[in-house]
Parts: sequence; structure tokens; C-alpha cells
Amino acid sequence: MRGNRSRDTKPEIALRRLVHAAGLRYRVAAKPLPGMRRTADLLFGPTRVAVFVDGCFWHGCPDHFVPPKTNPDYWESKIGGNTQRDRDTDARLAEAGWLVLRFWEHQDPAECAKTVAKAVSARKSELARGCGFE
Repeated sequence: MRGNRSRDTKPEIALRRLVHAAGLRYRVAAKPLPGMRRTADLLFGPTRVAVFVDGCFWHGCPDHFVPPKTNPDYWESKIGGNTQRDRDTDARLAEAGWLVLRFWEHQDPAECAKTVAKAVSARKSELARGCGFE
């Protein structure tokens, strides 16, 4: 399992390229909250948007995950723990005022990039209205 990438996967890089081409700037593999040991794949700090690109196998995609036949108890526990940690991360970030966007690795990067751009733009507008800039 050491060979599995935790960052810079092909789906993540494809999304990053499209988001960057749209003129948005972000941090890569950054911790959204101090003291949180989890990192977002793309992090838009000023607008508080955290983006995660989840692998179908490691995060238990309902469409593509096929449980391994070898050592099924271990894998059920492993994938279940990953899914539970994802839900906990989402809840903790939402509680802290972050917008969490999650995409599956099989989703179209162009559609995901559009969703990210709309979300970041909407959050910028909300912040501007809240500060009296508009």
C-alpha cells in the first residue's frame, strides 16, 4: 500500500489544471483546520472551500467499488473506516464554516472544475456582501 499516492493522482491533477486555467488559485494537500491531521486536495482558504477527489476503491464508491475476495474482513473494516473518516471530516469542516466539495475519481474533471469555480465565486460574493464591499 506504500505505492498508493495520497496526492498528485491523475484525476486530481486533471481537476487542478482546469481550475487553474479558470483563473483560480489554491493550495494543494493543505490542512483546512489547525490541528486537523487530514488534508484537502485543493484548498481555497479565503473563501473556505475544501475540495476532495476520492478514489473509487479507497473510499467505497457506490458505483465502482468491488470488495476484494481475499481477506474480506480486513478490507471491509479498512474501506468502512475511510468512509467514516470522510463523513467526520465533512462534519468538522462544515461546523467550522467550510464548504466541502467531494468528487469521485471517475467524474468528468471539466464538470467538477465548473462546480468548484461556481462554489468559489458564490462564496466570494457572500463574503463581499457580508463585509459591505458590494
